[in-house]
Amino acid sequence: MSIVRIALAALRVPANPEESVRLATAAIADAGRAGALVVCFPECYVPGYRWPGVPVPPPDAAFLARAMDEVAQAAQRANITVILGTERVTERGLQISACVIDADGRIAGWQDKGQLDPGEEPTYPASGAERHLFTAGPLTFGVVICHEGWRYPETVRWAARRGAQVVFHPHFGIAEPGSYRPIAFADPANTFHEKAVLCRAAENTCWVASVNCASDGAPTASAIARPDGTLLSFQPYGEEGLLLADIELDEATRLLATRCRTVP
Repeated sequence: MSIVRIALAALRVPANPEESVRLATAAIADAGRAGALVVCFPECYVPGYRWPGVPVPPPDAAFLARAMDEVAQAAQRANITVILGTERVTERGLQISACVIDADGRIAGWQDKGQLDPGEEPTYPASGAERHLFTAGPLTFGVVICHEGWRYPETVRWAARRGAQVVFHPHFGIAEPGSYRPIAFADPANTFHEKAVLCRAAENTCWVASVNCASDGAPTASAIARPDGTLLSFQPYGEEGLLLADIELDEATRLLATRCRTVP
C-alpha cells in the first residue's frame, strides 16, 4: 500500500494581492506541519481571482514574481509540494494558471487553463493548450482548472491515462444573489458542479481533489472524491481551513481511463 496525505487550502477570499500571499504562505506552513505531501490552492488565489465586474488592480508581473519567490521559500521551509492557483502575464495576454512548486522550492512547471468560461474571456484573453503531469514522491498528479474540469471530461482523462493517481481541481466560485446555498455536498437542489467532481473520479477510476475558497453561501465546497465516484470528505461550506486526507494511491487503478479508445 502507498498512502499519502494531501491538503486542500480552503481559505477565505483574499482582500488584496498582499493578503493572498500572506494567507498562502501561512497555509503552506500549516500543511507541512500536518504532514501533507502536497497542498493545493483555489484558482487564481494569488493575486486573487478577477471576478467579472469587480474592480481589481491591473496585472503586475513584478508582484507575481515576488509572490512566487515567497511561496517557493515557504514550500522549501515546509518541505511540501505546492499547487498554487495564480495568473501570469504572457505574450498572448493574461493567463489563468497553476504553478507547481517542488518541496525543494524549485518551480516544477505550470499548468495553464486550457478551456475558459465564456465570461472570463474579456479578462483573461489567453488560454493554454498543453497539458502536463507532475510528481511528488510516489504521487503522480495532474491539474485541471475550474471550468475545464467541470465541462470537459477529457482534461481529467488525459492525466489519468498517463499515470495520474490524483487530479487536482482548483476552482473559484462565490454565491450569486438569490442563489441556492447548499449544506450537503452534491445536493440535488444545487448546480451540477459538485456532481461533476464525482463523475470525473468514477469515469477515470482516479482520485479527484477539488478546492474552492471559503465564502458565505459558496456554491461548491472543497472536496475529495474516491476512484469509485463516492465522496471521501468535504470542507463545510464557508468554513476556512485545510481539508486533509490520507489517500491510498493503489485505489487509483485508472482502469476506465485507460480503456477509453476515443482520447489520444
